[in-house]
Amino acid sequence: MGKLLLTALLAALALAPVPDSGAHGPFDRDLRARIARAQAYADGRPGVTGIVLRDRWTGDVYRSPAAGTLIWACSTPKLAMAVDLLLREDSGAVVLTAEDRDLLHRMLHSSDDAAAHALWTRYGGEAEFARRFPEYGLTDMRFSDRHPHHWGWILTTADDLDRLIGYVLTRLPARHRDYLVGELRTVDGNQQWGVWGAGAAARPGNKNGWSDDNDDGSWIMNSVGFAGPDERYTLALMNNTQVVADGDAVGRETTTRIGEILFAGYFPA
Repeated sequence: MGKLLLTALLAALALAPVPDSGAHGPFDRDLRARIARAQAYADGRPGVTGIVLRDRWTGDVYRSPAAGTLIWACSTPKLAMAVDLLLREDSGAVVLTAEDRDLLHRMLHSSDDAAAHALWTRYGGEAEFARRFPEYGLTDMRFSDRHPHHWGWILTTADDLDRLIGYVLTRLPARHRDYLVGELRTVDGNQQWGVWGAGAAARPGNKNGWSDDNDDGSWIMNSVGFAGPDERYTLALMNNTQVVADGDAVGRETTTRIGEILFAGYFPA
């Protein structure tokens, strides 16, 4: 118990607000306590979990000690792929067909790998997508020559995913932002974990990524999305479970419980 209390205290002290011009403090008292509990919980779980929580209205942000740890991105770059294709169409560089739009939906709704592969191959692969991904926030990302260079084999960080969801919500033209928010808020059941743990009252949306193809055979379970009125809060979670047997269940529980600790009951029903 003493260790948990110390961990919670250190988590509270680790709050790193990024104030806007109004110089707001680091979240409200309730959310500060929730952050401390979420970090203490993460510290007691298997593996490593990077957490970045941001209040887009005030600029307050919490970054866990592992927020900058490189972890396989799995399917989370599918969101960056969607951003890139929408912006490329705006620029006149590509024309998305009805089939392409269906592939986009499937890639976001149920994390369909075949749909992602089709779009990655059709629209230039690494040479096109990856060179622009840093523009959308993935500035820590890198490939490893031990694996194929495609959307699923990118090393990235919770900091990157925080910047990516921020780009979606604040930088995209309104029609693209609304489209992506709608897709992330209505994902298939296989994606309703992680940030989704915030609960229905938070009206969450997320893009998740998961795989047991880690170098040591353990599972990676990631989730990035938003919660709250007007998508006020964004949350990026990257969990290298370091667990081989049942690692998917372990990581799903870890990330979902963090979303629940932070947001369940925080918003009026």
